[in-house]
Amino acid sequence: MSILIYLIPIALILGLVGLFAFVWSLKSGQYDDLDGAAQRILLDDDEEKPHH
Repeated sequence: MSILIYLIPIALILGLVGLFAFVWSLKSGQYDDLDGAAQRILLDDDEEKPHH
């Protein structure tokens, strides 16, 4: 039962880290263009790129 003294704070810290990462990704504009990725997959990129 004494292991809960360690596991509960660790779980809370990990949850807060995940929440902070999610809020940071929202504020940095990660989810602003949801349709862009869906449209990009439909574009035809058959053009030959020059090899260096």
